[in-house]
Amino acid sequence: MRLLLKPSNFASYIQLMRMDKPIGIYLLMWPTLWALWIASDGFPLWHYLIVFLAGTVVMRAAGCVINDYADRHIDGDVTRTHQRPIPSGKVSSTEALQLFVLLIILAFLLVSTLDIQTIYLSVVGLLLAFCYPFMKRYTHYPQVVLGAAFSWSMPMVFMAVNADLPHELWLLYFANLSWTVAYDTLYAMVDREDDLKIGVKSTAIAFGKNDLLNVALLQIITLLLIGKVVLLLNWHWPVISSLVICALLFIRQLWQCRHREPKACFNAFLDNHYVGMVIFLGLVIEYALF
Repeated sequence: MRLLLKPSNFASYIQLMRMDKPIGIYLLMWPTLWALWIASDGFPLWHYLIVFLAGTVVMRAAGCVINDYADRHIDGDVTRTHQRPIPSGKVSSTEALQLFVLLIILAFLLVSTLDIQTIYLSVVGLLLAFCYPFMKRYTHYPQVVLGAAFSWSMPMVFMAVNADLPHELWLLYFANLSWTVAYDTLYAMVDREDDLKIGVKSTAIAFGKNDLLNVALLQIITLLLIGKVVLLLNWHWPVISSLVICALLFIRQLWQCRHREPKACFNAFLDNHYVGMVIFLGLVIEYALF
């Protein structure tokens, strides 16, 4: 296959990778940083920090590219996405696939600096990231696959740092999975009417009138699972305080979305950046003081 990527289309590739919209990077980065601080008992080795942060950026970009490739025939029919690079004709499907392959190669070069067990785990992460965009055709719960993909950096971190996958890791993994399903349901509520017309599935559609109730339950599960880790690892007031703040942020999100207005739901989705950041700051203070 002839390489079609060209420097003159750089701005469109940036848009395709969503580098101009960093919220996805933040939502993938914060749980990775949680895992790095916990697995390392504080500030991690620079090698791990650089590899996993760079990997977060690259894999999020790759996920966006393959998502737009998978949705190339439906994005034009959705109000929010009809001007994306592929449906608008700025980037061809072949260019998108080639960019995806280049990003995966870059991600592999990063993970290849780690141990073989972590490399094996990265293959699972790649499969999850690749499968997610196609799940919305087959199940009303593609957000669960997204949650599994967005959480997969956590076992990779623990394996790289400690060569172990302890109990607290899996509590954190499922806490993050639950949180991801919650915030991506808010995101899916933005497109619900368009998705119903074109036959795309989501938790926002599956939950129906109970959408906010289910989001609230998922948020509670997130807090309870992290709370279990607090007890297991004997953490102190910094992390406990961060969970209280997160609970208040969750309540604010639900209140924002009470009328199901698309703009309000989108803003509530964006606010989850602060949830991840607050928990991370709690962990940093915890390990700095205790």
